[in-house]
Amino acid sequence: MPLAAPPLPERIRTLAATSRAGQLVVDGVRCPVTGAVDGAGRPVLLVRPGEPLHPLRGDAVVSVSLTSMRVLGGVEHPRGIVEVQGWAEAVPEDEVRAAAVAIAEHVADEALFEAIEGYGSPDAPRLLHLDVGQVVYLTGEDSGVLDADEYMDASPDPLAEVAERVLAHVNGAHRAQLASGVGRLLGLPAEPVWLWELDRYGATVRIGEDDPALVRFPWPEPAGTVVGLEESLRAILCTC
Repeated sequence: MPLAAPPLPERIRTLAATSRAGQLVVDGVRCPVTGAVDGAGRPVLLVRPGEPLHPLRGDAVVSVSLTSMRVLGGVEHPRGIVEVQGWAEAVPEDEVRAAAVAIAEHVADEALFEAIEGYGSPDAPRLLHLDVGQVVYLTGEDSGVLDADEYMDASPDPLAEVAERVLAHVNGAHRAQLASGVGRLLGLPAEPVWLWELDRYGATVRIGEDDPALVRFPWPEPAGTVVGLEESLRAILCTC
C-alpha cells in the first residue's frame, strides 16, 4: 500500500528547510536569533557582537527553535516547530558565503555582508552552524524526537520547491475550484478551503476558519516528477 505521507525524517527535514530560526537557548537563557537552515539541514546563525554566542571560540551546547509558517490570505499560520539541539561551531571560511545565502533567503540583513567581509575580525558579526545532536518536532498532531542520524541521513522532498510554488498558485488563483473539488470528494460543502501541504505523496487541505480541520488526500502512487505532481493535484481540482 502506498504511503499516505512522506516518511517522518523526510517530512521534518523538508519542514526545517522552509523554516527560519526564531529563538536560541544557550546556558539556559532564551534569546532571539537570526538564522535559517543550510543545505545539510544544520541551523546556521548570524551572531552579532554583544550577543551570547559571539565570543564563542570552541563549541557550546545550544538549542535553536525553527518555525515554518504558511501565509493564507495574508495571515501567517504555523506549520510546525522544529527544535534542533546540538553544538554551535564557527562556519569555516570556505563555507561562510553559502551560510550567509541560506539565511538571506529568509531574512535580508546587512550584517550578513559584514560577517563575510569581516570574517575572523573580533568586532565583526559571526556565522555559526550547529553540529546536530537531536531534533524535537511538533507539527499538526505529530510530535517526537529524531536522533542526529535519522535527521541528517534524510533528505527534503525533492519536489518541495516546485510544490511550494504550485501551492501558492492554487491558493492565489484557484480556491473556488479547490473548494468545489474537495466538496465533491468529501460529499459535503467545504468552505473556506486552502491547500495546506503538497508533496510527492499527497495533498493536505485546511477546511474551516475558527476551528479548522486538516484533511489528507494521498496519491494512488508517489509523484516522481513535476508533471506527475500536477496531474495528481488535478484529480482534486477537477470538478467534473
